[in-house]
Amino acid sequence: MQGKLDQSILNRPGVELARRNLEAALLLLKALMEQGLSQAVLCPGSRSGALALALGVLEPHGLALYTAIDERSAAFFALGLARATGKAVAVVTTSGTAVANLLPAAVEADYGAIPLLLISADRPSRLKGCGANQTVNQESFLAASVRWFGQGDGTGLAAMTDAAIAALARQAWSATRSPGLAPGPVHLNLPFAEPLHAGGPALLEATAHASLEITPPPWGELGLRTPGSGTQAAPFSPAPDPDQPGVVVAGPWRGLPQHWPGYVEALLRWQRRTGWPVLADGLSGLRGLAELDLISSYDLLLEAPEPKLRSAQVLRLGPLPASRRLQSWLTDQEALQWLVSEGEPRCLDPLGGGGHGSGCQQSAAGLAGWSASLPPAFWAGGPSGEALQFGARWRQREQHLQLWLDQQLANADGAENGVSELCLARQLGLLLPAGLPLVLANSSPVRDWESFANPAAPWRPVYGFRGASGIDGTLSIACGVAEAHGQAVLLTGDLALLHDSHGWLWQRQLKGRLTVILINNGGGGIFEQLPIRTTPAKAMDFERLFAMPQQLDHVALAAAHGVPGRRVLQLAGLPSQLDWALQPPLALLELVSDRRADALRRQTLRRMAAQALMQP
Repeated sequence: MQGKLDQSILNRPGVELARRNLEAALLLLKALMEQGLSQAVLCPGSRSGALALALGVLEPHGLALYTAIDERSAAFFALGLARATGKAVAVVTTSGTAVANLLPAAVEADYGAIPLLLISADRPSRLKGCGANQTVNQESFLAASVRWFGQGDGTGLAAMTDAAIAALARQAWSATRSPGLAPGPVHLNLPFAEPLHAGGPALLEATAHASLEITPPPWGELGLRTPGSGTQAAPFSPAPDPDQPGVVVAGPWRGLPQHWPGYVEALLRWQRRTGWPVLADGLSGLRGLAELDLISSYDLLLEAPEPKLRSAQVLRLGPLPASRRLQSWLTDQEALQWLVSEGEPRCLDPLGGGGHGSGCQQSAAGLAGWSASLPPAFWAGGPSGEALQFGARWRQREQHLQLWLDQQLANADGAENGVSELCLARQLGLLLPAGLPLVLANSSPVRDWESFANPAAPWRPVYGFRGASGIDGTLSIACGVAEAHGQAVLLTGDLALLHDSHGWLWQRQLKGRLTVILINNGGGGIFEQLPIRTTPAKAMDFERLFAMPQQLDHVALAAAHGVPGRRVLQLAGLPSQLDWALQPPLALLELVSDRRADALRRQTLRRMAAQALMQP
């Protein structure tokens, strides 16, 4: 390829411009690969033809390429891959409404701090605003959610010099993890002038003359910056007092997987020094780590808050857990609160500064970086006697409540109601092999996991996508996580699964294995847990307006996509069915539950838990 382009090529008909489109696309994607791009998802289109051909050419040179007919599903699959690997995944689409379908995943990537590279083909500028077919203002579609927007030359990518194309690629890749910003999505919009499609001879000639050897970036140039890089890990003022009692509230993990070991080691170091108990969210990734002193049942413990558990100091890690009881408890504390995020500089304090103390200070330095900034004198010694006694009170309450939950949820199946969702949450972690990643759909599954999952279960990566808490890409996200890890399990409700039924199409490309455990409770079970139903019931059509049950055979729908499925009538049969379902590339287990009965049981358990905790 030449360093400079003869601009007159844009005025020449036929093969020369088509070939230059391909050369420009190859140059751009090759430059991205040399920055660290190793995975891409391609959606069909004509305007994006040069990008599609270039992806196919580069696939044998270290690029893992996936294809998807649904742009929304493609973006969510890439989202799962990116969350699990910590590296940006490219999604390539044609122009028009194809770009609009990327928005749901872009929103989740934005709020969930997940790097994504969204590449769209477009018409040249001269075709904008004049009624040309499939020409829309796609430059603006993702603007509210992306970290950065980049645009190719308005006359077409082919009009740019090689150096300008390579610089655009480097800028796009860097923007997925810009210093001072959380990782997130970027949008690269690339106009292509016609003719778009190089014929066979031109394709062979272009690829023969192109340099396709990829020079991998040195480790330090992959963009895997430490959390808070570009910002100083300044000490809080006032700083936590390690010799006084306090608690740690660990919210959902939103750091990069590359930084996880340092985070855990820093938390262990903190607990060895302070003795503070860690209230660990179900998505914190900490549950099952035996080295840590964890409190898992805080959501139920705080049904009857014990005055002796009040804390004057709270260290919050990352976003708040979803538990409203915990949020209320934190608001009521007359406590100093400090919040440390893993490179997320945006405000993560919906409580408005915490309780009645001096507010909540926030640092984006990451727990490892912030801990390292503390003076050596801070780490001298161990927990005070008062802190140890405070932690022991939390542990005693936790142990008492977990034993009580074991008794209450020992009966896994009801004679009339079939599978109990609460019992499923209690048992599933014990049934799955240690280390097997679990993806939790939003709404009821993630909430039940937070409150009722058994802390005796072994450690595993647990994924939930609570940035925007949508349900629209659940199956595709889980497929991406399974592809990254080699195997995963998805626990989902029926509406979330149906909302992303195109995700079943990934089964033909998956190299990893995904087992889908479907809780079919006939509609939106989460609405049963909200104060929506009326008395008398006839005042409102709850089923039609909120629950929206769908008459659908999920096992048959999966089978139509070539995915085997089975129904599990009682939880007692789940272990043997799991043995079967964990083997195929993609499999479905459907468990039917009664959402109203489960909602009532949750309410009853919470009332009973409060009473049980008040007993000596």
